[in-house]
Amino acid sequence: MFDQYPKTRPPLPREIAEIYSLHYKANRQGRTAASSLSQRMEAWLHRWVAGDLEVGPHREVATLEVGAGTLNQLQFEPVVGPYDIVEPFQALYQGSDLLPRVRQVFADISEVPSDLRYDRISSVATFEHICNLPEVVARCGLLLKPGGTLRVGIPSEGTPLWALGWRLTTGLEFRLKYGLDYGRLMRHEHVNTAREIREILEYFFEQLECRVFGLSRALSLYQFYAGGSPRASRCLEVVKSGLRCRLQS
Repeated sequence: MFDQYPKTRPPLPREIAEIYSLHYKANRQGRTAASSLSQRMEAWLHRWVAGDLEVGPHREVATLEVGAGTLNQLQFEPVVGPYDIVEPFQALYQGSDLLPRVRQVFADISEVPSDLRYDRISSVATFEHICNLPEVVARCGLLLKPGGTLRVGIPSEGTPLWALGWRLTTGLEFRLKYGLDYGRLMRHEHVNTAREIREILEYFFEQLECRVFGLSRALSLYQFYAGGSPRASRCLEVVKSGLRCRLQS
């Protein structure tokens, strides 16, 4: 099922590449009207990912966040223990008031020491971006403590409702501001569909809980998954195969 991985990201047109970095950070920080609306709706993902901490644990909980970006997930999480992150783009989190809460920063999940184990590994709106997602998920499975969970929030990429949503908000704003096709940027960014992500999670985790922001997976804007009981043999097989593992954007 992994013959298509690692995927090759479609190149950006020159005119979009020139404004890419500026637009990306502004979008993740909600600086524009459309991205601000998107961030408010995306709060559904953040709340579900942090949902296991709502009552308050009676012990220290160690967390690793994959694709931490601007550290906006930390706004939804209580301080319950060490919090490590995987994020290759320093510019996204540098200067953040939330950075002191982070214990360790890794540029790639392969840099996380093999003797570290986490009660929970989280990711919000990141898995759709990763060109070599199977190995990233396999490494997550191996880094979990017994009884630990992988908590993942993703957009419903590949569904009609999601496509309509971004075309009428961020896509329209992008065209009005730059006169460019936001679809080219989306195809560059979102290399995995929600269905592909679900299938990968199902392959590596025996237990998989799903929630949707919508009527169903096919008619939703966002999806949340909680994976438990990782299949260690499958995780090891993929990691030991030597496939290159990168958080690519």
